[in-house]
Amino acid sequence: MSDVPLDVPLSVLDVAPVAAGAGAGEALRHTTELARRTEALGYRRFWVAEHHNMPAIASSAPAVLIAHLAAATSSIRVGSGGVMLPNHPPLVVAEQFGTLEALHPGRVDLGIGRAPGTDQVTALALRRTMEGLSAEAFPQELEDLIAYFDGERRRGTSATPGGGDMPAIWLLGSSGFSARLAGLMGLPFSFAHHFSATNTEPALALYRDSFRPSRWLAKPYAMVAVNTICADTDERAQWLAGPSGLSFLRLRAGRPEPLVSPEEAAAYPYSDLERDFALERQRGQAVGSPETVRRQLSDLLARTAADELMLTTMVYDVADRVRSFELVAEKVAGGLRRER
Repeated sequence: MSDVPLDVPLSVLDVAPVAAGAGAGEALRHTTELARRTEALGYRRFWVAEHHNMPAIASSAPAVLIAHLAAATSSIRVGSGGVMLPNHPPLVVAEQFGTLEALHPGRVDLGIGRAPGTDQVTALALRRTMEGLSAEAFPQELEDLIAYFDGERRRGTSATPGGGDMPAIWLLGSSGFSARLAGLMGLPFSFAHHFSATNTEPALALYRDSFRPSRWLAKPYAMVAVNTICADTDERAQWLAGPSGLSFLRLRAGRPEPLVSPEEAAAYPYSDLERDFALERQRGQAVGSPETVRRQLSDLLARTAADELMLTTMVYDVADRVRSFELVAEKVAGGLRRER
């Protein structure tokens, strides 16, 4: 393990997890509570994801949720991790995030993803046409979106708000396609290590090799998103990690369900194949006591040379979720820098 100091900014990615027996309203209130607490702890930005047709996740309308979180906080950057562009016409995204930027100038991040973030049936229900759903359409849709923010007219339309109200634009990805595109466009890039840990280093290398200076950046800026669960002991953290592991397993099997308790997750009769899958997934995570998480994040930072780390924590109880971010801020990072 490398002992690289955690001197990069730390940020938050949240999906508003829905616990079994609770509802979306409670999940969204917990996300708001977490945003306020992580702002006080000094985290740089708070992003929410876009997922659809998933009972365990209440973050399906990121623009709406970001507006609420921005109003509930005062200084932390708020944004999308991300808006899945195939699901939305670029004009709509420009108007929504132009509105957010106009209301909260200098605080809004627009993280853009290439995947629909759901199955094809749901993606079609969202977009109501197959147009724009292919990977080949993404670069043009991204170009149209940026043009709207620049105040240009596209196909006889313009965005108001939007033109002149450009948020900070990020490209998100879990493969080389988005990494290369982000580099060629000179955009900051956020890699989904929590989805695709084996692709992290090759994708970041491709991003940096492809990078061209732009109006946004003079040099590459890469953020890595990682599943992180920090508790007082390794045993406690592993216990808390059980529900998210089981939820991911059920999702991959086509059986998405709300997040169960650690007790229910521990009682689940894993097959050998399922247990191997869960263990393999956890190798890319930072789970443990503050000392263990420090080593894991330090090793990730040494391997990736990331400019920023974004932590996502999916546990059953909101108190454990908040506590994880507190421990990382106070005992892993040693007190976060508060510059935005």
